[in-house]
Amino acid sequence: MKDEKGHNESDWKGLREIDRAISENRLTSYSWKKAWADRWARAVILAAAFILIGFVVFVIVQDVIL
Repeated sequence: MKDEKGHNESDWKGLREIDRAISENRLTSYSWKKAWADRWARAVILAAAFILIGFVVFVIVQDVIL
């Protein structure tokens, strides 16, 4: 039986949300894989990761010294 919007009564909102989350995760996974395959994007990702790690190490060292 369908309601006024044309949705099935057995079409649960929670399942649609789970389905959307799964498809978005696939899209995110695909985007990361595509970015990692690109030479320049991989260099930017690695540079950003090294800068972030370096900053965290710097903060920890400065906190211990001071």
